[in-house]
Amino acid sequence: MVADKNMQFALQGALARPQALGIRSLTYAIRPHMGRDGGVRTTGADVLACDAGRFRHALMMLDFQGCGQEHETPLTLEARLDEQLQRVWGARAKAIAISPEVDIWLWGADNALHEVFQWQKATSIRDWLHAQGFDFDAQGKPRQPKEAMEAVCRKQRLPRSSAIYEKITGRISLQHCTDPTFQRLRRQLVTWFGH
Repeated sequence: MVADKNMQFALQGALARPQALGIRSLTYAIRPHMGRDGGVRTTGADVLACDAGRFRHALMMLDFQGCGQEHETPLTLEARLDEQLQRVWGARAKAIAISPEVDIWLWGADNALHEVFQWQKATSIRDWLHAQGFDFDAQGKPRQPKEAMEAVCRKQRLPRSSAIYEKITGRISLQHCTDPTFQRLRRQLVTWFGH
């Protein structure tokens, strides 16, 4: 279960590359929650409980930013959601609270971003964003990843669609991604589906 279509497509792009994740090929279903991040937080575990007999494992993913529980830490929220899931699923389910939001996963290597955004300029996307006033963390990811993505889409006159999320996660390095949330997701997938 995911919070929205952008997250669904980002996950699809990654799961389409099982070798890059270090797992075997999977069959899966991804269901966006109608209530988005807040809906996943408040009713996601109950909704997934109905599917415990249909699937071997479950992931429940939401953006921490905008989930309505920002006074907690992402790890505290994730642990609380894990407890809710484990009442029905045991160790077969995991919550992932992406901090700040799934857009952070898209900021991988420049060459993948340049290809997807058809970026032909002499300066890199990151240099252009820096010149536009965007701030970056030590890993080279914008501190406002969604707004940075929107700015690049506007510059390139591309609609910000869920397909962009799948195209990027289908190209960036999944083994070298330094985002802690993505690393937790990858570790869980390897635990369940590793070779």
